[in-house]
Amino acid sequence: MKSLLFAAVLMPMMYASFGQAELGAITDAMKRGNATELGRYFDERVEISILGKDDVYAKSKAVGVMKNFFAKHPASSFTTVHKGTSSNNNSRYCIGNLVAGRQTFRVYIYLKSAGGKQVIQELRFDKE
Repeated sequence: MKSLLFAAVLMPMMYASFGQAELGAITDAMKRGNATELGRYFDERVEISILGKDDVYAKSKAVGVMKNFFAKHPASSFTTVHKGTSSNNNSRYCIGNLVAGRQTFRVYIYLKSAGGKQVIQELRFDKE
């Protein structure tokens, strides 16, 4: 009975932290403008939208797209504005501000559970 009660208390805490490590690493990679590190969290196909130009890319091509973006817009900071989890805990999102070059971009990151971890399915960069 005690173990059942312990599990009932522990499970919500485990779900609450699910994906936190991935999200922290993703926002850190974004802050440093590190496309290779960011790419470690891409799904096999990723939708990327940069200033209204959007497409779906294979993982390796998506890394190249991000390398080009960070080459044109060197990142200096990323601040999380809002983040959340879907009601069934199988997806997460993060909205933040990326200061890159002389511009600020509003960044939308959508992650979904795949293979026991959270992977990026969509990235969107809009001018702030």
